[in-house]
Amino acid sequence: MQKESSGENGSSLRAALVVNTRSRTGRDAFRVAEERLVEFGVRLEESFAVDDPGRISEVVTGLLGSKEDYGMIVLGGGDGTVSSTVDHLVSSEVVLGLLPLGTANDFARTLGIPTDVGEACRTIAGGKLVDVDLGIAGGNYYVNVASLGLGVGVTQALSPGLKRRVGALAYPLAAVRAFFDHEPFDARITFPDGDHEPLELTRLLQVAVGNGRFYGGGLAVSPEAGMDDGTLDVYAIELGRRRDLFGVARYMKSGDFIDTDCVHRYRTKHIKIQASPKQKVNVDGEIVARTPEEFRVSKNALRVMVPGHSTAARFDGSG
Repeated sequence: MQKESSGENGSSLRAALVVNTRSRTGRDAFRVAEERLVEFGVRLEESFAVDDPGRISEVVTGLLGSKEDYGMIVLGGGDGTVSSTVDHLVSSEVVLGLLPLGTANDFARTLGIPTDVGEACRTIAGGKLVDVDLGIAGGNYYVNVASLGLGVGVTQALSPGLKRRVGALAYPLAAVRAFFDHEPFDARITFPDGDHEPLELTRLLQVAVGNGRFYGGGLAVSPEAGMDDGTLDVYAIELGRRRDLFGVARYMKSGDFIDTDCVHRYRTKHIKIQASPKQKVNVDGEIVARTPEEFRVSKNALRVMVPGHSTAARFDGSG
């Protein structure tokens, strides 16, 4: 096993398993995960199959406040489950072991964590410990991306039924629906640290503030975006010429769309966005705020087990 920490690994930590059984593959994965974790040597003390996603945060909070001194929470669910939990983990040294059981699994994709339950359990037991950055939007931590405009429309067009029926295809289907319903907006974007000049942009399709590399089922924020670089990757797409939008759509998967004429891109640690009309803010698939809003990066905020071969992050041991 490759270690990049103080010597702790997944099999040395007291662990609790919490699985969102309403996630796309959660119910089938729960028992498999229990068996595999124990088989691979994880000190699994308690297991919780949670049918109500709204209770995941409550269960994790209870575990962190217990006298059992857990060193690791093994969390099974999608990106929304992870995002709703990291607020509690960020103030502790408890390690996150992830079973990616959602539709998109973009957090896992960024870190190279396998989606196969058995292989994810093997990673938790014998991978390496890293610490990764988190974004902050209005007091809410997030792992992947915060957005306004089209991203909000996609979230509103998605439904649990659609995701169950078509899986990852739910995202492009929802994006098409959201695009035709979209109302352009104007934005003033400022950088409180003074690293970029203020922007006045009109007729926008979307503004995204990325912490991780992927969102929306494998779309890239940019080719260079990462979760261990201490910065946020920001892009704003203007509703310009039709051929420019086709170019954006064509290269969304790779992230190369950021080189299109109608796209403005920046890297920063702190950004403030005002919009007219005011816009809802989507954070990792949940609408949690409204403009004006500020976005920051929290360096090395979360400890996670990743495969030994992953190069997405390292352990720095400081915030």
